[in-house]
Amino acid sequence: MRIDPSNLDLKEKVVFINRVAKVVKGGRNFRFAALIVVGDSNGHVGIGTGKSTEIPEAIRKGVEDAKKHLINVPIVENTVPHEILGKYDRGSVLIMPAKEGTGVIAGGPARAVLELAGLKNVRAKSLGSSNPKNMVGATIDGLSKLKTVEDVAKLRGKTIEEILG
Repeated sequence: MRIDPSNLDLKEKVVFINRVAKVVKGGRNFRFAALIVVGDSNGHVGIGTGKSTEIPEAIRKGVEDAKKHLINVPIVENTVPHEILGKYDRGSVLIMPAKEGTGVIAGGPARAVLELAGLKNVRAKSLGSSNPKNMVGATIDGLSKLKTVEDVAKLRGKTIEEILG
């Protein structure tokens, strides 16, 4: 199920801009690759990459790409419903629920994703690769695997009371 970005109030954040050089006969050709996170701070977040010879163009392409890859994040009392380990390539991010007043405790690229997803109290620990693309990908992977008690009860055909014991 794809999320329609046109009816969401999306904010964007540039996570990382990489300059790559191609050495040609006449010198060096520089291009830029931008890693962008978009979110509405209300349970929708997406990541995208854009490449171009100019930075603003790369960012614009990244935003368009991110809008195509939006996911829904279940939020329970301003935090995640349960602990989850997200993996992407060699990067892993452990996302943990936190009590009210904790804030967002996460390193660099993972913080951008969690804030734009609308999570207010959450802890995250990066395990493995600290490459921004891997960290952002692992965070998105973890958030997409989250399930609420209602989802689990529906899957198993039971009531919420039966699940919680």
